[in-house]
Amino acid sequence: MPYGPAVRRRKLGAELRALRTHAGLTSGQAADRVGWHQSKVSRIETGRSSVKAADVGLLLDAYEVRDPQLRQLLVALAGSDDDGGRRHWWHAYRELLPPAYRDFISLESQACRMRTLETTVVPGLLQTPDYARAVTRAALDGLPDQQVDTLVEVRLARQDVLRTAPPLRLSVILDEAVLHRPVGGGTVLAGQLKRLLEAARLPHVRLQVLPFAAGEHVGLIGPFVIFSFPNIADLDVVVLDHLTSSLYLERKEDLQAYTEAFNSLQSKALSPEESTDHIAGIRDGA
Repeated sequence: MPYGPAVRRRKLGAELRALRTHAGLTSGQAADRVGWHQSKVSRIETGRSSVKAADVGLLLDAYEVRDPQLRQLLVALAGSDDDGGRRHWWHAYRELLPPAYRDFISLESQACRMRTLETTVVPGLLQTPDYARAVTRAALDGLPDQQVDTLVEVRLARQDVLRTAPPLRLSVILDEAVLHRPVGGGTVLAGQLKRLLEAARLPHVRLQVLPFAAGEHVGLIGPFVIFSFPNIADLDVVVLDHLTSSLYLERKEDLQAYTEAFNSLQSKALSPEESTDHIAGIRDGA
């Protein structure tokens, strides 16, 4: 299964190759401009070799790429230092977070849009601390309290993408079962439902409930996430979570299939307004 770093390397390499071609340079000429061997440029462009953020900057200079947003995104895809040499915040937790989770956070932090179907729990970006703690304890039974607290801290820190400028545009489809599952108990669930109603009022959050009455639907395959990125549509990635790993899909056929599935589910789900009424009704009746 291809993991996120490999996905990023291939996508970064493909974009750098396109920029080099647009600049009218061969790989040998590009290498000469930055003082490298031609084979290094080739390895980067094919995704066979990782690349430092500083080296991406050198190539972008050589190709006369001035767009600051595009430069920032491509440097971030290198998975290295940014913001003047400071590492991404989640690197402080690298001893506890598995690589697949770190990479998911990296993609999430760079995306401009996230579409997600959730069939079992509330998505992490909308979880309350108590709900997140209950989910973490259930998923990682036997983990020491201190490590549980740290993972909850990470999950809450991830939610900053909804508060930055510009914020992540989040579209969520929740299976109705999520709203009835008493994760953490009734009080915790009530607090979580309140949080969902608050989030639904944000202009950059679209929350829809897929009711039981919808019957069978393509979402029965399980939850998934689609990340979209600014400037480069080809960077879109689908993420499927498994118990011990994550699968990253990047083929155009996969992206199209999951995009069509998400659109189909949106048409079957309640409207955002109907969804908030439905959530409020469940909360008030609990």
